[in-house]
Amino acid sequence: MLGHTGVMIRDGGPLDAVGGVTPRWVAQPESVEEIAVVMGACADGGLAVTPAGGRTKLGWAAPPERVDVLLDLSSMHDVLEHVAGDLVVRVQAGIPVTRLAEVLAKAGQALALDVPFPDATIGGTLAAPSPGPRAFRYGNARDLLIGVTVVLADGTIARAGGKVVKNVAGYDLGKLFTGSYGTLGVIAEATFRLHPIPADRRWLSFECEGWEDAGDLLRSQLEPSAVEIDHPAEGLSTVAALFEGPAAEQRALAARELFEGGDVHTEAPAWWGQPPGSPLHSLRCRVAPSVPDGISVRGSLATGVYLASGSTDLDAWRSALPDHARLVGLSGDLTGDRWGPIPSLPLMRRVKERFDPERRMSPGRLAGGL
Repeated sequence: MLGHTGVMIRDGGPLDAVGGVTPRWVAQPESVEEIAVVMGACADGGLAVTPAGGRTKLGWAAPPERVDVLLDLSSMHDVLEHVAGDLVVRVQAGIPVTRLAEVLAKAGQALALDVPFPDATIGGTLAAPSPGPRAFRYGNARDLLIGVTVVLADGTIARAGGKVVKNVAGYDLGKLFTGSYGTLGVIAEATFRLHPIPADRRWLSFECEGWEDAGDLLRSQLEPSAVEIDHPAEGLSTVAALFEGPAAEQRALAARELFEGGDVHTEAPAWWGQPPGSPLHSLRCRVAPSVPDGISVRGSLATGVYLASGSTDLDAWRSALPDHARLVGLSGDLTGDRWGPIPSLPLMRRVKERFDPERRMSPGRLAGGL
């Protein structure tokens, strides 16, 4: 059946596994139209599909119930349009984020997303987003996305948004697919708003026993672009703040005086924006969270979004967190409820039914078996 699509098809192998589930076949389309052909053939055959890009997060979220076809978008790696004057770029979903950065840098521009994995693609960065330090200033992937082309489970091509910042018609489609982990359809193309590369950057870092004092930096007039914490399983924590643009060095030095110490650098700390280890969890908390012994945490004091590692018992840790905190097990061999309470689950079920009524898109990968 898939052999009649004209798309390159091969047998799946261990390196193609999604959460330990090996696909029967791997399809490698080269255009939106070819994705639609493959998806139509899979719909006719009742085949389950999971999209993939750089394969950096195939172990995130829950293992799917089945993967008949892994849709490999790595051949869709072009910049389709870059309107530098409008600070807008349109790209195929399979382009690596690092390659896009190189292209945009030639025009002095950047997509202000911090991606911890060098091989990550744009499609994967949207479908399985991870927190980044500069989200405090620039927003996250959803905020920077202004247009999207997706292919639905039945092969229908849908487009929303536009290539200029003021055109946000259909933006909800982009919001729905961001963070969907391939459970609604396939992200094929994306359009983003860009930012100029700052003329100067400085990082201030200092060690501390508690995190509370770092809040003074957020409440100051120094306008940091990011304030991150590196809390190891043992030893002192490190706080690092990024200052960008005019007088970046002067503001970093003023922050050093505020905390009566620290070091100012032109390069980010080695741990900046990197996951702390495995198993990996996502933690959202409005205040500095309670961290049990043996837990490593990295993330944003500014946005309250962290990545953590070191505990496999999610229920035990969740019971020690404040009510407003949310802990999700992203990857690893975990015990307890991976997702925790999700008040929006009924709405998520209705959205799944609307976009994928036959449950063929990465079935079971999200909460509630979605």
